[in-house]
Amino acid sequence: MFLRDILDKIKPNFIEGGRFEKFSSTFEAFESFAFTPNTVTGGKNSDRYRGCHIRDAVDLKRTIITVVIALMPALLFGMWNIGHQTALIYNLDWGFWHQFWFGFLRMLPIIVVSYVVGLAIEFLFAEIRHEEVSEGFIGTGLIIAMIVPVTVPLWQLALAVAFAVVIGKEVFGGSGYNFLNPALVARAFLFFSYPSHMSGDSVWVAKPFHFTGDVVTGATPLGQLMAGQTLTASPLDMFLGTIAGSTCETSVVAILLGALLLLVTGIASWRIMAGVVIGGGVMGLLFNAIGANEYMQVPFYYHYLMGGFMFGCVFMATDPVTAAQTNIGKWIYGLLIGLFAVLLRVLNPAYPEGMMLAILLMNCFAPLIDHCVVAANRNRRKKRWQAAERRTV
Repeated sequence: MFLRDILDKIKPNFIEGGRFEKFSSTFEAFESFAFTPNTVTGGKNSDRYRGCHIRDAVDLKRTIITVVIALMPALLFGMWNIGHQTALIYNLDWGFWHQFWFGFLRMLPIIVVSYVVGLAIEFLFAEIRHEEVSEGFIGTGLIIAMIVPVTVPLWQLALAVAFAVVIGKEVFGGSGYNFLNPALVARAFLFFSYPSHMSGDSVWVAKPFHFTGDVVTGATPLGQLMAGQTLTASPLDMFLGTIAGSTCETSVVAILLGALLLLVTGIASWRIMAGVVIGGGVMGLLFNAIGANEYMQVPFYYHYLMGGFMFGCVFMATDPVTAAQTNIGKWIYGLLIGLFAVLLRVLNPAYPEGMMLAILLMNCFAPLIDHCVVAANRNRRKKRWQAAERRTV
């Protein structure tokens, strides 16, 4: 109530006719972040009465906050793993909290830069368009920070975030109108613009603050397979996430905890998740049957444990804006993502992390998938109607 009273006192300054009327979108964003909007449908004589309405306290902000909560296990584990990997490689005698604190300090600037740059652009576009500030970047900003290397230069991250928000989202009209996942657009920008900072073993391990020597490398499972080397990490290590990799993508356990929350709350589509897992498994089994090289002989379930496969499956393939909307379309969309992710990994060594490109590719085809599904349903109904007409005659 204390916060509500403060907002009520200053609110007249931001509504129409107030001193800070041009900043109304900014005020609304902070107000609705803390409290459910009080916008309601009007009476029968009101323009707001026309059309259909959904009366629910779970608005978009509450949905995004649920996603953020689901990301917490992977984020917290990722912070600890940064310190853990650094301590292992540099042979440092660090305890659990020292490792976590080191990872927290390494992650904090990345998260701050991602949010500051992205939200500044979101607020700017909202004020220019006189629209409400989109809530989507609350989740996107955190995901971007979680899928980049811990050593990414902050100025490169700022450019990537700006590119993702402006080119990947705002030019199409903002949240709900973009057809590409903004977080993956940011990662793709970094991958193709600054490949030396996104690939190689050394980018996955943070350098201790007091260390003055050369950076020590820490190979990832995907990197080892790409180089034709034998995997040094066990399936259990990859499942738990105690391996080098993107800051918060390594722990399948933490990701599955987030997936459970998203599925229980109905935020994410189980059809897409299941489709991605099945598609990846089918392609992995096909390569196992061919067995032309060592990479093809890797057990199919290893693909679930390596790289960003599971993180992409749970948190990015299920993006409700860029994914397929029909139930059958979600199955097709998910299956193709899983198939292409493993296909790109095995057949194109230049892009060992095929999940990013697979999701972006299927983002482009999601509208076509839905169109074909709807058209097929319409044709089936038309044939049933024609058959009924003939029986009547």
